[in-house]
Amino acid sequence: MPSLRRMTGRDVLTAFKSLGFEVYSQKGSHVKLRRLDPNGGQQTLTIPNHPELDTGTLRAILRQASRYVALDTLHQHFYR
Repeated sequence: MPSLRRMTGRDVLTAFKSLGFEVYSQKGSHVKLRRLDPNGGQQTLTIPNHPELDTGTLRAILRQASRYVALDTLHQHFYR
C-alpha cells in the first residue's frame, strides 16, 4: 500500500487549487477552500496552512475531500 507524502499546508492548497478549489476565506492559519459542484451546491474544505502536516491531519483532510473528489485523483496528489 502506498504511503502518504510528507506535505506542507501550501502543498495541499496547491493540490486542491489544481482540482478547481479556490480560497474562500482565512482565519489565522486555517484556509477555507470552496468550489461549486455541477448542481450549484458548494463544496468546502478547511486546510491548516502549517509548515508540515501530521499524517493524521492529512488523512482527515483526504477523508473530508473524498466526498467531493474521486479517490483515484486524490491518490495521484497525496500518495507516493
